[in-house]
Amino acid sequence: MKFIRNIVILGLIVFAVLNINTFKQAVMPFKHSDYIAKYSKMYDLDPVLVSAVIKTESNFKDDAVSSKNAYGLMQITKETAHWAADKMGIADFSTDKLMDPETNIMIGCWYLDNLKKEFGSTDLVLAAYNAGRGNVEKWLDDPAYSSDGKTLTNIPFNETANYIKKINVYYKIYKFLYF
Repeated sequence: MKFIRNIVILGLIVFAVLNINTFKQAVMPFKHSDYIAKYSKMYDLDPVLVSAVIKTESNFKDDAVSSKNAYGLMQITKETAHWAADKMGIADFSTDKLMDPETNIMIGCWYLDNLKKEFGSTDLVLAAYNAGRGNVEKWLDDPAYSSDGKTLTNIPFNETANYIKKINVYYKIYKFLYF
């Protein structure tokens, strides 16, 4: 019996090793790595973080549209996209371009960098990406959420707190699997 159990375990290990790429792509997809690398470098971002944001936002679905009308891989709203495109000097921008992976990743990385310049810490950047910079600014000014005005000790939106936790978990997984 022990011999058969060991053979089965060995068979499962061999199967997993031989199919690791299939498993990785099914469970932890990593498409558009060239765009992630290009725009992460351009905006001085960690490509692992960008990958974790995309996994969390859209699970790497190019054509994802949320119930809040956020579009594409990085789930960017129309308003944010048009504002960012204007700041970036993209003259002929239209919302349908958010479904183009390169455009979506470019704008998403620019926006993460913009938030990073304002907030510094990764958790604050992620909170602002999810809940909006105005909410994060209010939380930092409120002693119920921040004791020093620079870090959050409490996040009042459960969705945002869970969002940050999820990205931090995906970050570790992507770092292990791909980087």
